[in-house]
Amino acid sequence: MRKVIKTTNAPRPLGVYSQAVVSGDFVFVAGQAAVNPETNQMELGDIRSETERTLKNIQAILTAAGSSFDDVVRFGVFLADLNDFAAMNEVFQKYFPGEPPARTTVGVQLPKIKIEIDCVARLSSAK
Repeated sequence: MRKVIKTTNAPRPLGVYSQAVVSGDFVFVAGQAAVNPETNQMELGDIRSETERTLKNIQAILTAAGSSFDDVVRFGVFLADLNDFAAMNEVFQKYFPGEPPARTTVGVQLPKIKIEIDCVARLSSAK
């Protein structure tokens, strides 16, 4: 099974990709950034605000796919500045105070934005 996920509650793709794809019992969310889904414009700010907006976008996509943050098994975090790691981590801790998913964080060159995040989650019905 392969199903493309589309929701107006998250930013529209700016290229040839889907917001997410469900395959089997998993949903694969494409890299998301601090983009307002209503205007499809970037919400640039400090790392905390960009991380918060990005996670809200991912949460909307997961909901549309039939999943949630409770079902995330892996995050990939891409930071424009690795000095932002501690502040980004503080925001993640609010969303995952207990047993967080696996996560990889790397420093990369990003256009204007400070952070991009992708993830893999199980479908809630697959529990």
